[in-house]
Amino acid sequence: MRILKLNLLTLFLACSLAASGKNIYPAVREIALRRVPWLAPSLLFKVIPSAAGKDIFELSSRNNKIIIAASNPNSAAYALGYYLKYYCHRSMSHLGDNLAKPAKMPLIKEKIKISSPFRFRYALNYCTVSYSMAYYKWTDWERELDWMALNGVNLMLAPVGMEAVWQNTLKRLGYSSKDIEDFIADPAFSAWWLMGNLEGWGGPVSQVLINQQIKLEQQIIKRMGDLKIEPVMQGFYGMVPTSLKNRIKIKVVDQGKWVGGFTRPDFLIPLDTAFDRIADIYYTEMKKLYGANFHFFGGDPFHEGGSSKGVDISKAATLIQRKMGQHFPQSTWVLQGWQSNPSEALLNGLDRKKTLVIELFGENTNNWEKRKGYNGTPFVWSNVSNFGEKNGLYGKLQRFADEVSKAKNSQYRQFLAGVGIIPEGINNNPVAFDLMMELGWKQNRVSVQNWIQGYQNYRYGSHNPHMDKAWQLLLQTAYSSPEIYQEGPSESIFCARPGVEIKTVSSWGTRKRNYDPAKFKEAVKLFVTAGDSYADVETYQVDRIDFVRQVLSNKGDETYQKMMDAIRTKDAAMFKQESTVFQQLIMQQDSLLKSSKYFSLNRWLNQALDFAKLPTDKVKTLRNAKIQITYWGGNNSPKTELHDYAHKEWGGLLGSLYLARWQKFTEEQLAKIEGRESKSPDYFAMEVAWTNLPDTYKSKPLTASEINKLIFNILK
Repeated sequence: MRILKLNLLTLFLACSLAASGKNIYPAVREIALRRVPWLAPSLLFKVIPSAAGKDIFELSSRNNKIIIAASNPNSAAYALGYYLKYYCHRSMSHLGDNLAKPAKMPLIKEKIKISSPFRFRYALNYCTVSYSMAYYKWTDWERELDWMALNGVNLMLAPVGMEAVWQNTLKRLGYSSKDIEDFIADPAFSAWWLMGNLEGWGGPVSQVLINQQIKLEQQIIKRMGDLKIEPVMQGFYGMVPTSLKNRIKIKVVDQGKWVGGFTRPDFLIPLDTAFDRIADIYYTEMKKLYGANFHFFGGDPFHEGGSSKGVDISKAATLIQRKMGQHFPQSTWVLQGWQSNPSEALLNGLDRKKTLVIELFGENTNNWEKRKGYNGTPFVWSNVSNFGEKNGLYGKLQRFADEVSKAKNSQYRQFLAGVGIIPEGINNNPVAFDLMMELGWKQNRVSVQNWIQGYQNYRYGSHNPHMDKAWQLLLQTAYSSPEIYQEGPSESIFCARPGVEIKTVSSWGTRKRNYDPAKFKEAVKLFVTAGDSYADVETYQVDRIDFVRQVLSNKGDETYQKMMDAIRTKDAAMFKQESTVFQQLIMQQDSLLKSSKYFSLNRWLNQALDFAKLPTDKVKTLRNAKIQITYWGGNNSPKTELHDYAHKEWGGLLGSLYLARWQKFTEEQLAKIEGRESKSPDYFAMEVAWTNLPDTYKSKPLTASEINKLIFNILK
């Protein structure tokens, strides 16, 4: 009798919890508890069926509760984010949060129902995992996954922890620990290792770090599963160490050199019997570490110029995909639509229904259209927009909306499987990421000019006429959509290796401003004027610094040109004067940016130090964190095309290395103008010396009044 009563009580409690929605979508409720605890008690969740296989949610209110009815945890999380944005005027981002409790919790007068027109809402570039996330710990990844879920991401690249998969695979192939160390790259460079561009750079990686990455990936995969975000794991596509051919008899294709002089791993021809053996070991070891419930795998043979000489590409593609499917039934091969990748020959060898192409460079190209929907292959429209996580305001916002709408209404619409964000660095331009993720839930074309007011409301909590006008001008300048090819934001001259008539700071970047800097400055003045009521709003304060940073960077261009004019006319007095002004601008920028953790070198370096556990790892990790943002590396490092590719306009870096480089340049050029002997500075030697310093450049930020005064001086 007692047992029966207990069972009835348990059943009653279970029914009560189900009725209250408290045991439905617990991972989404936990996001609310972490980010908006003031809202969590008022949330009720319900399950509703999907709409023709597409994600759907409903929002309504009853008895002062917010009811989220959704088809799965992912759509429920997006519904939570939608309610926060468009009812509470609250949001989180990579550059600050606006999540304070509103004066009154908004109720929903009329139920709304929204479905996604797409199967996929994709996120991340391989490069993001190194440029932005190399030194993430679990707290960082937890926050990242909260952001992804609130923005509706349901397919995400997740190649953390592949070090252990390769370590175990190579052990079974007879490799020693030393030989394995020579192959595995440091997290700061692992993106390019996984893409088959280099081996071992930044290593050796310690066992402690490898074990740390295992645990981290296990936590990431578990949380992604809870939130119904499918991970894109790293597939075996034929990449093997260059040393393997010296150990066993195999047929490989030498992949040559990647930019910077790096030796690429070899490509193991899938027709070779060793391919099946190694792939079996690789996937078996992956399953041992991370499980077998995966449906998506990345990995691109011949990425960025790799050689396919002598390879039957179509047959190789068939075999790579077949082996993937043997270990993970119903798996999909996710390929990067970048440059000529994936080739026609590769696509011809694939089961298109089990293939997904991520069109990376949508802000500049329309390969989906030129290549006829990748010859009938499902694809995701995406944009890179940021390269190397360089600072700079940029994003062709209206083009994003127009291209997605164009593809959705084109003859290839049946192959448009989704939209996504593929930045090389994600800690910038939150407006660009927010818009792209919202496009994943829009049925019709979006006018960014109209959309932007809602963005202002949730980014800052409210808007006013000054801010409205400021953002309209921002859409006409930094966030306009000119039909001009441009790889990422316009670069800051402050960050360049000094020289005469510099065209680009990094090899594939641009210094040109494809907008009117005077109009942009007017926008920033209006934005700053709007700020009297935003003193305690982090997102406003971060954007204010970022926008003013861009004004000062633009001013640096003007001063640099005056320096060049003085060199050309051999005017020593003018060169001295303009060089002094230029260095003062660098120091102003340094002071401004050190006052925000989001633009501070110290934040990046501390993250690297906190990530490493062993004393030896701390030294190496700190150095790698510095190398990545300066000369990057390569066998021909002094002349490498990769130097300053991932430069950062950050407080601490400006006032140390960048200022020192420009001071040396000034001394050299002044001597030349005055006819004195001069020696060209060895900037590479300066960069190497800087990376070896133990300094983390911690500094005292300016006070609020000091920041206001500095901003006033910059904008006057």
